[in-house]
Amino acid sequence: MDRSKPFSELTEEDWQGRLTQEEFDICRKQGTEAPFSGKLLHNKSTGKYACTCCQTILFESENKYDSGCGWPSFDAPINKDVLRYLKDSSYGMERVEIRCRTCDCHLGHVFNDGPKTTGERFCVNSISLSFNDDVIAE
Repeated sequence: MDRSKPFSELTEEDWQGRLTQEEFDICRKQGTEAPFSGKLLHNKSTGKYACTCCQTILFESENKYDSGCGWPSFDAPINKDVLRYLKDSSYGMERVEIRCRTCDCHLGHVFNDGPKTTGERFCVNSISLSFNDDVIAE
């Protein structure tokens, strides 16, 4: 498998070779993991959350909170420019889908019912994220 290809040039077959079937279904086919099932839902460690597909840092632990919705929730990304925002009218709802700007990985959705800090709730599939602990070098 050619790991030197830019993300924008990767084919569906390339992604299938890089990801597990579950990661592929959610990240590349806009799936959704079952609520309250994600490995990062209750993670309270200090660190950064990166895109599963390309490892771009997307969120920080200081912005994560328990919204009760069943998926990891953040009140803001590390920087608004790391995400793409797309209108999503699926399932008879009007929502805003969020994707990684670097590789177009489906992350989840953003809603306007978040905490007072930003008013936004970035509701993200755990499978779309990898967690990197903040490690202090001695």
